[in-house]
Amino acid sequence: MIDKELLDILACPDCKGDVELRENKIVCKKCGKKYPVKDGIPIMLIDEAEDPGKK
Repeated sequence: MIDKELLDILACPDCKGDVELRENKIVCKKCGKKYPVKDGIPIMLIDEAEDPGKK
């Protein structure tokens, strides 16, 4: 589980938008990119993100 204090300081590395935790992924509220969480560690790399605009 990701600590709320950590979520409060994290930002999307692509658009710098605020993020939230959804279904064990860090999701950007602005652009919608989803970043994986592996072993409780958010992987905030643009190359690792799921882009909602691409299928």
